[in-house]
Amino acid sequence: MEKCCGCLTVDKRDFLKWSQKYDKDQGWLGQVERELGARFRRLKIMTGADLAEVVKWKFNGDEAKTLRVLELVARNKEDSVKLASSQAFNLPVDDDAFRVNCLMKLEGVSPVLVSVILAFFNPKQYGVFDVYTWRALLGNESPNLFSAVNYLKLLSALRKTAAKHNLDVRTVEKALVKKKLDEDGIIGNRSQRKNGRTTPKPKTRIKKKR
Repeated sequence: MEKCCGCLTVDKRDFLKWSQKYDKDQGWLGQVERELGARFRRLKIMTGADLAEVVKWKFNGDEAKTLRVLELVARNKEDSVKLASSQAFNLPVDDDAFRVNCLMKLEGVSPVLVSVILAFFNPKQYGVFDVYTWRALLGNESPNLFSAVNYLKLLSALRKTAAKHNLDVRTVEKALVKKKLDEDGIIGNRSQRKNGRTTPKPKTRIKKKR
């Protein structure tokens, strides 16, 4: 069983249970992840349109942030996006720093967006950079958490935990996030979780208008 810094003891069955709950709650976002991931692995390249879909996935629920980042990534030339992604996707898995740097050359692509791209591309070895995962495995975060150096540090901790339980890195990451969200009674929103701020579940169910 795994004893995390900021969570209760978790074993392999727990990781699988919480990861499956995460997937169930994702709905169409899960389909986007699967489709983009399959395309990245097949073509070993990312287009500008693909990058825009990654942004929409990451900041779903935060329209202002989505539009702001979409405007930034749209400034990248199509050839630049393809070149940077081709370099990143064709590197050995142990060359993480260079892989991250390749993608961060693109305007508007932060370490967090890099983590999403890589988690889609290779979920066995990569997970999304999330504050809850950091707290679970490494304890309290620093004020400047979302840096490339810190992503690599989190990746090392995630891989260690994943290897111990013979699981994919993305599976472990999803499980830790979903576990924390459910414990706190929170509806997960990736953009609002950036600094640990989240949206409480409503106490009453609102009926949809027909």
